[in-house]
Amino acid sequence: MEKVSLGKFGPDVSVIGLGCMGMSGMYGPSDRAESIATIHAALDAGITLLDTGDFYGMGHNEMLIGEALKGRDRDQVQLSVKFGALRDAAGAWLGYDGRPKAVRNFLAYTLQRLGVDYIDIYRPARLDPDVPIEDTVGAIADMVKAGYVRHIGLSEVGPETIRRAAAVHPIVDLQIEYSLISRGIEAEILPTCRELGIGITAYGVLSRGLISGHWQKGATKGGDFRAMSPRFQEGNIEQNLALVEALRRVADAKGVTVAQIAIAWVAAQGADIVPLVGARRRDRLAEALASQAVRLDADELAAIERAVPKDAAAGARYPEAQLAHMDSERHG
Repeated sequence: MEKVSLGKFGPDVSVIGLGCMGMSGMYGPSDRAESIATIHAALDAGITLLDTGDFYGMGHNEMLIGEALKGRDRDQVQLSVKFGALRDAAGAWLGYDGRPKAVRNFLAYTLQRLGVDYIDIYRPARLDPDVPIEDTVGAIADMVKAGYVRHIGLSEVGPETIRRAAAVHPIVDLQIEYSLISRGIEAEILPTCRELGIGITAYGVLSRGLISGHWQKGATKGGDFRAMSPRFQEGNIEQNLALVEALRRVADAKGVTVAQIAIAWVAAQGADIVPLVGARRRDRLAEALASQAVRLDADELAAIERAVPKDAAAGARYPEAQLAHMDSERHG
């Protein structure tokens, strides 16, 4: 698999990363053995970037990855970890904690659960409104000096926060949602990152399965984030699935799947953008990996744009209560 530098300051990573969140209950039940087999298949295919969060399944995801990495060469893998999101015993969200002492505490637990002695890219999951970003990034910078962290990333923040963070320590990447139907970063956030030499790790490239070509109306079950997601709600899902069918016609004409053309579109937006695919099963991973071979010419990109125009999606990308916590949503 090809590699690319993660921004101006980051490590060389595979051109596709594996997002592991779905393996720990965010999208309903998952199969532990299949999850580990999928991580192994990703590593065997040349994926080096594994993305997780310490709050995915309240530590479950990190322990799962730690188990999958046993017997593997640690230095051949880049572990990207988000921290700071607070949850209670029922799984409810309680806000974010970016205080320096919390950074050190979260990191200690993460290293233990993953069974490693350093994290490649460590990032606050969201901006803590009560703590200056300089304090949070400064605390991670101390962990870089101590050898526990290699690089610092950000997640779902806007241009001003990005600039303030980058003034404290080099930032290698911004992790943020980016897909055919979530293009909010194009106005200000992406240009800011490019000006500062910061890469993009794009999650939600298939919009949580919505534009995968496999989603059917009424497929959400209990414990699945999508049951609350505006884009999957009655009145929105019909319009969004109509966009998928328009995209399917373009994909069919090229002889690829909807998921492959959607991932290829994100990758085509720049060499500084690394799509994170959230495959939980080996068959879905294989489909996503085949997107590497999909090259889109100007006519095909225009056809995709006609099928799924910018801002054509119905519904916001998160429920209103969650959007209120997202610094990235306050800026284009």
